[in-house]
Amino acid sequence: MCVDGVFTMNKNVRLVLILISTFVLGFFAGYAYVHCIGGSGSEYIVRVSTTTSLYQTGLLSDLLQDFKGFSGLSLRFDVLARGSGEALRLLGDGSACIAFTHAPSLELAYVNRGEIKRLAIFAFNEFVVVGPSDDPAGVSNASSAVDAFKRIFEAGEKGLIKFVSRGDYSGTHVRELLLWNLTGLSPEGRPWYVKSVRGMAETLIMADNLKAYTLTDIGTFRSLQSQGKVSSLAIVYRDPTYLVNIYSLYLSKAKSCDNAVTWYVAYKLREYLLTRGQEVIAQRYKDLFSPVKGSEEIVERAWKELAKLGP
Repeated sequence: MCVDGVFTMNKNVRLVLILISTFVLGFFAGYAYVHCIGGSGSEYIVRVSTTTSLYQTGLLSDLLQDFKGFSGLSLRFDVLARGSGEALRLLGDGSACIAFTHAPSLELAYVNRGEIKRLAIFAFNEFVVVGPSDDPAGVSNASSAVDAFKRIFEAGEKGLIKFVSRGDYSGTHVRELLLWNLTGLSPEGRPWYVKSVRGMAETLIMADNLKAYTLTDIGTFRSLQSQGKVSSLAIVYRDPTYLVNIYSLYLSKAKSCDNAVTWYVAYKLREYLLTRGQEVIAQRYKDLFSPVKGSEEIVERAWKELAKLGP
């Protein structure tokens, strides 16, 4: 409306316009910086935290390298490979500005506290229960992943098996804890329950040596199998409800990451992951990961359900 020849508008509308203009100006400032810095022979360093499964399978390295070539940006990614719990902590306090994780319940907690922003779900695969090929716990006959863990507990109490846990609050460990919670049983302190407190590859090798059961993402398991590093373990249980494994991209909202360049890189990375990155995943890692393209709604619903379950 006009009052005395002066245009006025609702305060909320003005605020939205200010925020939009600020973001647009910041976006173009970021664009100018990362495109021009290359001329000086310098690189803009972006610190990234990530889950070990993306790092150990080589997928993240391939995606980031391809992104740099495709985008033409003068960047160097400083990658910190941790479990998802630690990767999210680093993201939350600004020690890393971008993260790739696979722990919906932990991710939701950080989002709800306003510490991080989810930019995209870009890939998924599945967790699987692996164990000795003769399956002494009878896990392959289970009716669900929850029943599979009940069988592991019962066999452990009888002294028939061992179970190796990541024990590091990674995305895999968080999913394991969720399943134990759903069984109503606690393996803590049991002699058959072994904690590696290591990455997924190291945990699988330990389980292989002990001929024990463990929970793993299928990508790392197949990668180690193909390298001959795991030989005595087999997939003994799969569950499309409780064991879907979803990978997401996040941006830190910490003050140290609140700048035009970081935000520009993050949103360009999001754009890449949902377009060309989907092709890289499908063509180079089709046996280890699935691109989210074509399954967006199903995977988003699964993420929300898993986030609500806890542990």
